[in-house]
Amino acid sequence: MLLTLGFLCFFSFMAGLIDAAVGGGGLIQTPALFNFLPQYSAATLFGTNKMSSAVGTLSATRSYLQRVRLPWKLVIPAAITAFIMSFAGAATVNAIPKSVIRPLVLVLLVLMAMYTLWKKDFGKLHKPVTIGRREMVVGMAIGGAIGFYDGLFGPGTGSFLIFLFIRFFAFDFLHASAAAKVVNLTTNVAALAFFIPTGNVLFQYAIPMAGFNVLGAMTGSWVAMKKGAGFVRILFLLLTTVLIGKLAWDMLQPWLHG
Repeated sequence: MLLTLGFLCFFSFMAGLIDAAVGGGGLIQTPALFNFLPQYSAATLFGTNKMSSAVGTLSATRSYLQRVRLPWKLVIPAAITAFIMSFAGAATVNAIPKSVIRPLVLVLLVLMAMYTLWKKDFGKLHKPVTIGRREMVVGMAIGGAIGFYDGLFGPGTGSFLIFLFIRFFAFDFLHASAAAKVVNLTTNVAALAFFIPTGNVLFQYAIPMAGFNVLGAMTGSWVAMKKGAGFVRILFLLLTTVLIGKLAWDMLQPWLHG
């Protein structure tokens, strides 16, 4: 168990670091849990992942908010909607097969990466739009849709949030990362509100992993704020490319072994 825990804590640190800067920590931590603890159910491993990542996300959120000012009029309604829909997503985690979700997510990630590459100034300048009723409704729709997705499936949640905050509200990558962290924190907490009462968290692994996730999150948020929006944009594109590759590989596996 100690060797397994050591490996999981290492991957948790790396997940916290990447997640704090551009989201996508689940891309590292979730496969690690499935590889090292194959004897447990998917719901239990998802719950353990959420427990660890929620604590790291809280740390990253705190670091960002000390340095970055956010339009709370937009972010809070989006976070509340995300909380409600993430709980709904977690509650239906076993009802919708992953094979249905993966192709759609893959297409969305490819389009998102192409758009970011095509628009060279995308996310480099911070010229946020004025937040009125329309923007609040759009923010709540984004929070609800991504919240449900995070509770149900998860990979790429932070990346989707960052992209949408830039696309619809003209944030730069740094401010979009900060806003995404706030929303992502609420989706993690909502999912845990389902996973903990149903006994789907392995606390003996989740608590040490959470500590290392926090260390990674502190490192990642410091690097992001030190290097600025341009650096975060490059990380975002790299992570999105890796995520596309991972999902495509997962989809090809049945064909290769069939």
